Amino acid sequence: MNNLTRRNYNFWDPFFVDLFEDKGNTNCSFMKTDIKDVGDHYEMKIELPEVKKEDIKLSLDDGYLTIAASFNETEEEKNKGKIIHRERHFGNFSRSFYVGEELEEKDIKAKLENGVLTLDVAKVEAIKKEKEKKYISIE
Repeated sequence: MNNLTRRNYNFWDPFFVDLFEDKGNTNCSFMKTDIKDVGDHYEMKIELPEVKKEDIKLSLDDGYLTIAASFNETEEEKNKGKIIHRERHFGNFSRSFYVGEELEEKDIKAKLENGVLTLDVAKVEAIKKEKEKKYISIE
């Protein structure tokens, strides 16, 4: 039985339904994400202000796309003035989205620009294969 039948979401694409089932250990105020159906793929835009490319790790394992990032204050920033108000968080963050076990890392393109990580996730037919954890590079 597929996810749509099991959950009675007969009108939704199963990728779209499961995509909103966030499996990460996070508060939704971190890594705010927009997801758009662009026809032949899904476009995910994830807010990562001031996070460097080398501090982001994307992995694909058992159908789950995991975005992990770390953002820490530098010693220079810590010594610059007194903080009066802080809403941005520092540390390690991650979010995982179910994208389907048929996807491979080559089906996902990633780009970091102006503090927004954009992922283009291809729509593909289900292919039964044994998967191992793989990583996606960021342009």
